Amino acid sequence: MEERIIFENENTLVIDKPAGKNSDDFEGRAHRLDKDTSGVLLIAKNKKALDYYQSQFKNRQIEKKYIALVTGHIKNSSGEIRTMLGRSPSDRRRQKAYLLNDPNIENKREAITKYKVLKNFENYDLIEAEPLTGRKHQIRAHFTYLDHPLAGDKLYKFKNQKTLEGLDRQFLHATYLKVTLLEGEETEFQSELPEDLNKVLEKIK
Repeated sequence: MEERIIFENENTLVIDKPAGKNSDDFEGRAHRLDKDTSGVLLIAKNKKALDYYQSQFKNRQIEKKYIALVTGHIKNSSGEIRTMLGRSPSDRRRQKAYLLNDPNIENKREAITKYKVLKNFENYDLIEAEPLTGRKHQIRAHFTYLDHPLAGDKLYKFKNQKTLEGLDRQFLHATYLKVTLLEGEETEFQSELPEDLNKVLEKIK
């Protein structure tokens, strides 16, 4: 499936990345989305724009929101997850969340995710997640830490986690990005849930 162009000018390209495509394939990407995460991806078309956008991401000046389906029901309808995050000692492909006062947090980095529950299903919650930091696998690791791993997440799933019919990837979509463009204008970009994720929701209503 090909990416859809949301916005383009001489310095900036914003695309709707399909699941299954590696964001590293896009030259000049200013941030990354996991291969099986779909949604809004910001790409710089020159070095000046790349440095500018990467600085904004580093300084937490860019607002990002994701839609995710998590297993089970989250205790609070909204909240903030604040941990340290680092490579899991038991599986180097995974990230693991640590309490802020954990004695083993050397070389770990702070990770903060705000969330709110959008809709309850029988065995799942549809949520909006807003990562305030940009750590690898942050949303996936944070909700596993809360004992609510993302539906369809093969890497972070629990041993007896049920699979959802028609879902062959983690249910995670980058739906919103607010950024100040190189030209100085604050701009919002949005992407609707793709067809494969909408079909999953229709089946579990």
